[in-house]
Amino acid sequence: MIYSIARYPVHLIDVVVLRDGRRLTIRPTLPQDLDLQRAFFRSLSPATRYARFMTGLTELPELVARRFANIDYSAHLALLAEVFEAGSERMLGEARYVVEPHDPSTCVFAIAVADDWHGSGLAGVLLGRLEQQATATGIQRMIADTLRGNKPMLALAARAGYALGLSHADGTVVHLEKRLSTPAASRGHVAAA
Repeated sequence: MIYSIARYPVHLIDVVVLRDGRRLTIRPTLPQDLDLQRAFFRSLSPATRYARFMTGLTELPELVARRFANIDYSAHLALLAEVFEAGSERMLGEARYVVEPHDPSTCVFAIAVADDWHGSGLAGVLLGRLEQQATATGIQRMIADTLRGNKPMLALAARAGYALGLSHADGTVVHLEKRLSTPAASRGHVAAA
C-alpha cells in the first residue's frame, strides 16, 4: 500500500547518538506505523503505561491508536524514536503535541520511552525536538499534566525549564508549563551573545 502524505516534515528525520553511544532514528509518525505503535504500547511495563496515560490501560484502544497514527503534522505532531534490530523496526519512544483548539498558541505534550531505555537521555532529546518544532511553528506555550509520583518526568521537566504546579486539589497531578521563545527572539538572543 502506498500512502500520499501532504506536508510530511522530512526535515524532522534525524539519526541521533545518545550519551551512551547508542544510535537511533527520530522521525515523524506515519499512518503505517499503527502496528509499530501497538507493539510499543504492549512492550511498556504497567507502571510506564500508567505514567503516560494516567490510567491502567492494558491495550491501546482502537480509536486512540488510529488517532496516534493519523496526524496532520501541524496541529498534531508525533515523533517516534526507533532502531532496527534483527531486520525489523523497534519503537523506543514517542513524543507528541496537540495544539489546543481554543488557544492555538498552546500545545499539550506527552512522552513515553521504552522501559529498557529509561535513563538514556532519549526523553530529553524527544522533548527538545518537540520544543524546536513548536517554536518554529509559532506555538508559544507547552503544557502537560503528569502524576506526582512520575519522578523521571518531573525531573526532565524541571531540567528543561518547565514550571511545576499542583493541578488537582488532591495533589496527585502536577501541571507542567513552559513559555517558548519566538524564532525572532531566539535569533536576536543568539546575535547578542
